[in-house]
Amino acid sequence: QVQLVESGGGLVQPGGSLRLSCVASGSIFKINAMNWYRQAPGKERELVARVTSDGTTDYVDSVKGRFTISADYAMYTAALKMANLKPEDTAVYYCNVDAVSNGMTMIYWGKGTLVTVSR
Repeated sequence: QVQLVESGGGLVQPGGSLRLSCVASGSIFKINAMNWYRQAPGKERELVARVTSDGTTDYVDSVKGRFTISADYAMYTAALKMANLKPEDTAVYYCNVDAVSNGMTMIYWGKGTLVTVSR
């Protein structure tokens, strides 16, 4: 079993920056990938960024050049650094991991942290 806790959400003005953090804990044997998703009001949940254990990253087009994902696999943590935030970035952001726990590979979700971009 793996638990994820996100933090760092809040209210920020357009053009501002914010850093989200995710910490995984539990019976973790290995984490294969760490991801950030978001769900805006009235929208489907979408994958924002991901980083695999070898450092490979990927981003949704709308955040390229503005968001940076990083992870410390030894510490079971991931971060999403967000810059030049726009109102359309407003969403609940969820940490997601692909992890091996008790011999099984499973997907785990955090509860989410709210990011509001507004004046």
